[in-house]
Amino acid sequence: MYWYKLTPLDILMLRDAKPFTPQERAWAGSTFPPNGHTIAGALRALLGEKKNFNIIGSFLCYGKDKNTLYLPRPLGFIKSTPLVPLTWEPASHVHNALRDETQPIPLVKPANAPPEDDENSLVKYQGSEPDFRQYLPYAIIKKYLQTGEIEKEDWQITDGSHEDKPWTIETRSHNTLEMGTRQVKEADGYFIENAIRLHSDWSLAIGIDEEIPTPTTIRLGGEGHRTIMESCPELGEQWQELQQISQHNFQAVNKSIAYLITPGVFERKHRTKDNQITSLCRPYPWEWKIKDGNFVSMATEKPVPISCRFRYQNNSIPAPQVFAAPPGSLYYLNKPQGLFQDDPNSHLHNWRKLGYSEMLWIQYK
Repeated sequence: MYWYKLTPLDILMLRDAKPFTPQERAWAGSTFPPNGHTIAGALRALLGEKKNFNIIGSFLCYGKDKNTLYLPRPLGFIKSTPLVPLTWEPASHVHNALRDETQPIPLVKPANAPPEDDENSLVKYQGSEPDFRQYLPYAIIKKYLQTGEIEKEDWQITDGSHEDKPWTIETRSHNTLEMGTRQVKEADGYFIENAIRLHSDWSLAIGIDEEIPTPTTIRLGGEGHRTIMESCPELGEQWQELQQISQHNFQAVNKSIAYLITPGVFERKHRTKDNQITSLCRPYPWEWKIKDGNFVSMATEKPVPISCRFRYQNNSIPAPQVFAAPPGSLYYLNKPQGLFQDDPNSHLHNWRKLGYSEMLWIQYK
């Protein structure tokens, strides 16, 4: 794999998958970081050919002193306190609570977790609450994979680094006037787009199985805004270290946590009662079954809508939406279990080739 960093020269228009038609008071949102379909489309446009890629990412990269890989924060934490499945914490005061055996096991704080007041001992940067990193640098992720822990001080934001949110959202309005007047059209005359602007020294990081002469520029997202593409082998070295630790953890047969670091697309064909075929998405893999006793619980947030386009009779038309588990989701298993998507012979492997459902593994200690 060859690793590159992508530094936008302007804002990025990365529209989400919500249906959008410019009309009165219509809004077009953006999603960030860009998904695998967006990255693949930009690379194909650069090379001028329809080519299939194996993609890792996209992630974030901070390059003020040196290029450092950043991954989304694990979601299984309350502030800096990790959550664990109830069955893994027999000393919990709610251990005997009634629960639905067909659903993921509730998550609780460890019995030895510090009181809430101790959380306020973190350095405060703004307001009455301390700010926490929403993106964690390579060194902290490496320690998390090795030890299964993230220390309190590791959550603190480095002053001025924007590790809570490395970009700002800029709102751009678009007006079309009635012919011969200074009035906005009543129909299809007004809409608003939210654009993404990365903070200084922040870039995107991707790995692909194609060596591309750099530096060069690619056109990324809607409107095709230019982005500098530069080779960055040190990002590949950092990724390789994380992968080696993760693969070692995957070989273990004890309790483990799967850390999702790109949107996870877990889709399955389903036949309805009227014999129609539809696709269903859920926040964890279909092959991981609660009734089997291996998949225990998860920590996740609202889904990420993803849509792309495909060619049909020389026309570009929208593809059906899917809903992905957000990056940072954690999955708790009694022992590691792979994905059907990892099998190169599976039709689901196309999701993995585009960088979706990338996981790192942690041994629970």
